[in-house]
Amino acid sequence: MANFNKYINKYWKPFSIAVLFLTLEAVCDLLQPTIMAKIVDVGVVNRDLDYVLKMGGVMLGVTIFGALAASTRSIVASITSQNFGSELRYDLFRKIQHLSFKNINRYDRASLVTRLTNDVSQVQMFMNGLMRIFVKAPLLAIGGLIMATRLNIHLSIVLAVVVPMVAILIIFNMRISLPLFSKVQNALDKVNGVMREYLSGVRVVKAFNRFDYEIEKFSGFNEDFQDKSIAATRVLAIFGPIIMLVMNLGIVVVLWFGGFGVENGTVQVGHVIAFTNYMTQILFSLMMISMVFNMFVRAKTSANRIGEVLAEEDDMTWNRDSTTSTQGGRIDFENVTFAYEGASGDPVLKNITFTCLPGETVGIIGSTGSGKSSLVGLIPRFYDLSSGTIRINGEDISEINPKALREKVAIVPQKATLFTGTVKENIRWGSEDASLEDIELAVKMSDAYGFISDSPEGYDTRIGQGGVNFSGGQKQRLSIARALVKKPEILILDDSTSAVDVETEARIKESLKKYAKGLTCLLIAQRISSVVDADRIIVLDNGEIVGNGTHGDLLHNCPTYLEIYQSQFGKEVLEGGR
Repeated sequence: MANFNKYINKYWKPFSIAVLFLTLEAVCDLLQPTIMAKIVDVGVVNRDLDYVLKMGGVMLGVTIFGALAASTRSIVASITSQNFGSELRYDLFRKIQHLSFKNINRYDRASLVTRLTNDVSQVQMFMNGLMRIFVKAPLLAIGGLIMATRLNIHLSIVLAVVVPMVAILIIFNMRISLPLFSKVQNALDKVNGVMREYLSGVRVVKAFNRFDYEIEKFSGFNEDFQDKSIAATRVLAIFGPIIMLVMNLGIVVVLWFGGFGVENGTVQVGHVIAFTNYMTQILFSLMMISMVFNMFVRAKTSANRIGEVLAEEDDMTWNRDSTTSTQGGRIDFENVTFAYEGASGDPVLKNITFTCLPGETVGIIGSTGSGKSSLVGLIPRFYDLSSGTIRINGEDISEINPKALREKVAIVPQKATLFTGTVKENIRWGSEDASLEDIELAVKMSDAYGFISDSPEGYDTRIGQGGVNFSGGQKQRLSIARALVKKPEILILDDSTSAVDVETEARIKESLKKYAKGLTCLLIAQRISSVVDADRIIVLDNGEIVGNGTHGDLLHNCPTYLEIYQSQFGKEVLEGGR
């Protein structure tokens, strides 16, 4: 609960106001059976119409006051719970955004979505319920016991037997329900995970006609969720009627003994009516208390899951908020070794040492799984190193605030990602203050000007979710434009021209040469043609540097590079070139 202290300190005042009006409402509800008893025992028995009208007016006034208190309580409760839910959801989303990849990878993506939606809603509903009925229920139960005891001490013996029995049933209900609802939430995570996986790969599913497989897989997780939900709700279905039965038997016993008392003249009719009403109120209250515990079980499970994320401490630390040098672009890798958390086997990168000078274009090539993307992902500090040092402009990146570091770096990842909005808005992700001239320049450099200008809406063309209305090559070029408009010191292109043809790639490279003067550029590619003109080429194999030099040097000195070259161009081309 320590993670929720902020919200307790902020919302305890409106919560207390809601509980105050809730208490007034409960008092009004408790007064009505007693007033009814007096109307019957005094006014009706003595045929005193004036007394009946007088007490009827008092009862009407109490009812109106209770209704006003209930309305005020509902308004305050709704506003407070909605503000709390909105702030909790915002804080949770903000927390997730500020976590490192290492922290985020500890959670399944579908689980994080469930925590942001379903779990926050569960906690919000519980808080709303506290201010509406959950606090009122024990007030009515305790108040009803007191008022009933004051009316007739002998009939109260029934309550002394019934209430402990119901309390025991509620405790058993809670102890059995808690682990069951935890399993329900975990099963819901899996259902969301299957849906997320299908929606992200729907084109592949359609291409391979794997509908039956996906339906069967979803059906399995859905049935598991169904079974766990049934198991949890079955407990509620069993305990609810049992509690109701016990309380109704108590009312029957009260009417039975009350009838004998009226016949003997020891109990007044109004007292029996009032006592029955109080028993009904106590029945309703205990049922609500049972519901409170059921809601509490769900909310507690959700609060624990939310608290896990809020308590997550970012593994990344730093000493300074910004770098001291304003310009540069020099990159130094010094004996860098890196392994993903929880990964088995050898590190992804081993003893990497090289230097990129300001304004230099460096190509990085290697077979699939050689560690190319992992290497460039360390520069903007997506992950911390296992050992070694990376320096930007002579400064250790572990000492720099990642936000300040990433201001100097622009990266175009392998998978081009576009966001819902316009083309202009997506490009301005690189720089919010970019002018239209800056955008046009970046678009021309990335060779995206042609298809944008051909569109009737131009830069205001709407982009569907994930860029579904653009081809792979168009998305890559827009991603490059987004990076260029940032005007970084270091530009990382992670196989970002794999979906464009050779001619388009050549135009982009030519534009970058003109635009990127003084810009350090790292080009990751599968094709040698993409890096052949780079100032230097680094060859990776199994996480190690096995070659570092120009294209010509590597053909003579690096067997791995030569093997890649021959696999792409053939031995005949190599011999002809020699």
